[in-house]
Amino acid sequence: MDSLRIELLHPKASQLLDDLEDLNLISIKREKKTDFSKFLKKLRTKSKGKISDDIISKEVESVRVKRYASKKGKNNR
Repeated sequence: MDSLRIELLHPKASQLLDDLEDLNLISIKREKKTDFSKFLKKLRTKSKGKISDDIISKEVESVRVKRYASKKGKNNR
């Protein structure tokens, strides 16, 4: 069995998927949006440029490196 994430671009596509589910050909599991995904969407709409997942990952990694370095320095004393 394959799992796919699909973004529907046309309202009729939703009806087609519902019909396939009624025929027991597919199973639809709707995901709730998390607070984090809502936050990212809000952040991205307010930004002047596009914020990619890559940029976010690099920023998170740099904060982690700084935090780890400060904790490591405290442990050496």
